[in-house]
Amino acid sequence: MSDGKRAASAPWIRTRLRTAPGAAVALAVLVLVTAFLAAAFPRAVDAYETKGLRHDIRLADAGRSAVEVSRPQPGLELPRERREAGVRTPELRRIGGALGKALPAPLRADMSSVAYGVRTLKPVLATEPWLPRPDTVPPQLSYTAQTGLKEHARLVEGAWPTTPAEVTSTSRAVRGAVTEETAAALNMKVGSTLRLPTAVGGPLTVTVTGIVAPRDPGGSYWSADPLVRTPSLIPDPASPFPQNYWTGTVLLAEDAGPALLATATEPSLFWRFPPDPSTLTGPDGARLTAVVNSLESGPGLLKVRAIAGDTAEVLTGLGHIVQANARMRDAISPVIAVAALGIGSVAAVVLVMTGALIAARRKAELALMRSRGGSLRGIGGRLLAETAVTVVPASALGLLLAVLAVGEGRWWPAALAATGVGLLVCVALPLRTTLQHIRPTLHGAREDMVSARPSRRRTVAELTLLVLAVGAVTALRRRGTSGGGTDLLVSGAPVLVALIAALVLVRLYPLPLRLAARPMARLRGAIGFLSLARAGRSSAGGALPLLALLLALATAAFGGSVIAGIGDARDDAALTAVGADARVSGKSERATLPDELVRTVRDLDGVRNAAPLRVEFGVAMPESAAGGGGVDDSGTDTGADSGGDGDAAGARATTMVGVDPASYTRLARTTGLPDFPSGLLKATGASAPLSEGAKSGPERVLPVIASPAVAARLGKEQHAVDTLSGDFKVQVVGTVERVASLASTNFLIVNSASLEQRAPTTLLLTGAPDPGKLRAAADGNGEEFVVQLRSEERARYVNTPMQAGAERIYLAAVAAGAGYALLAVLLSLLQTAPERKTLLARLRTMGLTTGQGRRLLAFEATPQALLAAGGGLLTGWATVVLLSPGIDLVPLALAGVAGSDTSPVTLRADLWSLALPAAGVVALAAAVAGVQAWWASRRGSITELRAGDSR
Repeated sequence: MSDGKRAASAPWIRTRLRTAPGAAVALAVLVLVTAFLAAAFPRAVDAYETKGLRHDIRLADAGRSAVEVSRPQPGLELPRERREAGVRTPELRRIGGALGKALPAPLRADMSSVAYGVRTLKPVLATEPWLPRPDTVPPQLSYTAQTGLKEHARLVEGAWPTTPAEVTSTSRAVRGAVTEETAAALNMKVGSTLRLPTAVGGPLTVTVTGIVAPRDPGGSYWSADPLVRTPSLIPDPASPFPQNYWTGTVLLAEDAGPALLATATEPSLFWRFPPDPSTLTGPDGARLTAVVNSLESGPGLLKVRAIAGDTAEVLTGLGHIVQANARMRDAISPVIAVAALGIGSVAAVVLVMTGALIAARRKAELALMRSRGGSLRGIGGRLLAETAVTVVPASALGLLLAVLAVGEGRWWPAALAATGVGLLVCVALPLRTTLQHIRPTLHGAREDMVSARPSRRRTVAELTLLVLAVGAVTALRRRGTSGGGTDLLVSGAPVLVALIAALVLVRLYPLPLRLAARPMARLRGAIGFLSLARAGRSSAGGALPLLALLLALATAAFGGSVIAGIGDARDDAALTAVGADARVSGKSERATLPDELVRTVRDLDGVRNAAPLRVEFGVAMPESAAGGGGVDDSGTDTGADSGGDGDAAGARATTMVGVDPASYTRLARTTGLPDFPSGLLKATGASAPLSEGAKSGPERVLPVIASPAVAARLGKEQHAVDTLSGDFKVQVVGTVERVASLASTNFLIVNSASLEQRAPTTLLLTGAPDPGKLRAAADGNGEEFVVQLRSEERARYVNTPMQAGAERIYLAAVAAGAGYALLAVLLSLLQTAPERKTLLARLRTMGLTTGQGRRLLAFEATPQALLAAGGGLLTGWATVVLLSPGIDLVPLALAGVAGSDTSPVTLRADLWSLALPAAGVVALAAAVAGVQAWWASRRGSITELRAGDSR
């Protein structure tokens, strides 16, 4: 019996595939693309998380990322020979090798950059007269005898430091080397000698035998302790006066460590292991944090002490680096989850729609088999085998392509995703088809959406889904979205909103059709009435294509708003940093720009407007105003006295910006900054410009534009202020939220013509001047000026691997959402395509022209397309509004850029992201209808109207 069944199954599958190869290939391609996207998503997330973790560790300061094991010198109670043996290279190498092997996974050391040796913790005062003393303070030097100098440096001058004889704690002469930077800063050369005091006997003499240059200055060997590579001029903390002194490091011969035991420099043994991030993956972040915590104060530290000694300690900042990476990942994950769940839901609905289309096309065939005794199990089994033959290879090929396209990532999430796609199609198609034939059905009347009355079961099911979705959205709105981490309720917001909109719109859709059908029936033309009648005719599953469209449009709108928000945040941050398209300013805050420079820059090609500004920081606020802080209408802290001196000092400090009102307001309008009527700062009356050499007096009252925080403190009264530009009184005549080139929220804007000192400190430019010519004009004045370009500042916000990966996923999500939306429109139109072709053929026999046929199909598709477009606009807007309170785009837009504005960047609905996908749905529906009408006009009516056709 089993052999007979197998023999019967094979011809059926071959026959079906040969009969409808186009449908089989189309289904395989759809499954292939969907399985590829489903499998590529988790691998893409793993890939950008992995690259982000490696990137953060590689770019971190070597002193933070390296794992360093250190312990004090051997105890004084030990014999001298044993103490000396404990700091010699063989013993240090043995311990270093054991420590490297003992590092727990996933932490691995870059063994090529491992360094160990003996160093001094207490700097030594160098009294040699030839050493530089900037403020009569002698330099303080440290000494280290570490391995690997020849491998990590090249000899520039002299010879490598060596130990001709065995060095002991009684030795009083050793050799050393310094880097080129140390030699240049401290006047050292080959043959220079330094002396270290010892506890017993004469001083220890260190002779500089060589000057070296680092092979990799940024590597861990030279950057873990920057003083080893580059000396530093630092202030003397013990001096009551501002005095600086030099500090640096001298590199001793590798085996010279025992000589340091006789000094009072607190010698310490160390083993430094820079991490090797090449083997780390994104999911290793949590394990790596646990491992670092264990090494610092846990079981791992006990293992380290068992190897290096009971006094050994582990110091590293690697844990903080990994935690910062985890915080960025946690901030990005909810945004990515919204795209993943939205596109996944769209894909699932489109796959089910495909099954519905196939079931509708084969309804008559399967009804005939059912009427002739075919069992549901037998029909379902045949459909399952027929589907699996096409779907399983397509899913496997999609998984393979995803693995090849995204090289890094775990394989099992991708395999589960691709398997889920194949399983959904294999189950949905037979189940959707066989459920229609539980009871044999006869050909009955058509189902019109206008006149049809849904069953009670369907009504109850829809009401249940509607109540659950509304309840979930209400709970989400009350609870908020800022809880951190990935939340399925938050991520499913587009699905919930689209489900509510689909259920409501499908029920409301017949109402306008009924209202419009009555007046259309009284018109002379038949096109309007026929189009509305056809638009109202729909299958019982009309909510499915609408749900797919709403999901796709909502996800595409949300993704487009995220991408647009990232770009807007970076543009705004660049504008805040520069103030305009370009800025010329002095290197110091008080440096002024010569008039000749201002004229030269203003006349450059490409400069549309030039606005000179005089910026003065730290202007003292009046005592009466400084104490009256509070919170203004905008919620800005105005610096009210809270009992601390720091708060009072902050309240009394503000920034004064002197502007030319006409040029500044033009610049503000061009760049999108808040502007004000230039007449408010008109220099007339008491604020009239001073004559040459005249002094400003306290009786002069200048009108000022203030920030809301400063305006709340000053009020409408006149207040005297003392500035470097003159002494005068100020009176607030208006407020603006921001001022060009300042990130501060405490500022005053005055007319620079009313100031005693008018020379500008900053020149803001709009337009597109040539960067080379602009810098040449700034440098040609003979002084040093800084030129900043908005475009260059914008380019600083380059994406880290995690940011770039998240943006690529969102771009792919928007593209996939648009593709599935178009596919949903095509599937919904293809499901009724045979009926429309037959309708056109019948109407042509009654005199319908080709143009009228095209208008009929276009008008028929318009109501459904408008419904989907309007619902998509509403759903996308509601999704953005629902999720925006808890989504901060800073991790995606500005994280990782030093000096960038890290104030929260909220998500706002982007008009183009909402309108373009919706307009695309309407345009595609009209185009498909037009193409279908054109194709039907090329076929004869006899071809469509066959005898016995029930359509």
